[in-house]
Amino acid sequence: MENIESKPSPVRVFWGEIAPSDHIAHFYDNDESFLIVLAGFIAEGLEKGESTIVIATPQHLSGLEALLVNATDLPGALAEDRYIALDAEEALASFMRDGNPDEELFAEMVSSLLRRASEGGRRVRAFGEMVALLWAKGERSATVRLEFLWNGFCKKYGFCLLCSFPKAGFTTDPYQSVADICAHHSRHLGNDWTPRQTAA
Repeated sequence: MENIESKPSPVRVFWGEIAPSDHIAHFYDNDESFLIVLAGFIAEGLEKGESTIVIATPQHLSGLEALLVNATDLPGALAEDRYIALDAEEALASFMRDGNPDEELFAEMVSSLLRRASEGGRRVRAFGEMVALLWAKGERSATVRLEFLWNGFCKKYGFCLLCSFPKAGFTTDPYQSVADICAHHSRHLGNDWTPRQTAA
């Protein structure tokens, strides 16, 4: 897999411009491009002394950490508890009830993570793959509900959240599906990684 350093500035320049409460949707073609974008997002935060929360599949966590070891001081971030990783399926199981996110249980999980990550007044950025897993299962209403809940936390606690979706998952009315997802995000990244503002 490519080292993150082999990819030049467009992604890093963008990450340096994010607002504290931005909620970003990223649509990707393959795991390699996805992991390079995610590693850029997380590495930028770690290099700035921020805390990072990553909720992803075990396979993606493994691939991400392989890139981060070559791009930033991951052992140091782990020692300082600034890199917090969770299995996305296990995280979902902790708050999904009857096919939908339970607001109280979700709030408990996220609040606990944010308290831990923001210790000492550190800024926080997070990545969540839970919405993509729900979307892949065809659970559209649950996906939209979870995005709505994330939005509330982003605005209330001022942290940046990245969500990524494989383009292969948009098979039924893809244009409308992408529009539905983008409606719940403040920015989105397409295949060329160029940020576009969405309607407020």
